Amino acid sequence: VQLQASGGGLVQAGGSLRLSCAGSGFTLDNFAFAWFRQAPGKEREFVAGIRWSGTNPLYADSVKGRFTISRDNAKNTVYLQMNSLKPEDTAVYFCAAKRMPNWSALRGDYDYWGQGTLVTVSS
Repeated sequence: VQLQASGGGLVQAGGSLRLSCAGSGFTLDNFAFAWFRQAPGKEREFVAGIRWSGTNPLYADSVKGRFTISRDNAKNTVYLQMNSLKPEDTAVYFCAAKRMPNWSALRGDYDYWGQGTLVTVSS
């Protein structure tokens, strides 16, 4: 089982990026997914989660209304669309998968992690 995160980069404040998390070695259908992020010197924090069904996603308050998590099971890929980016969104973003249908905001609930992709938002 592998998760490959991509799509990070440098963007100006107010801009947009779309992160992708491609799964291999398994099918996404029965997994819940999440994006976490870790800024320098800070703990890894939950950003967004999505159920196996794709319904009722969960968002951290800090990104609600700006970020959208989605999944395409046919492509074995989960996405994070990030709009209206702020300098405080700068972090390494990680995707994670858990072998249960519902999301969780707890890092320890996830079974598999991608390698992370760096997002830098300049002011």
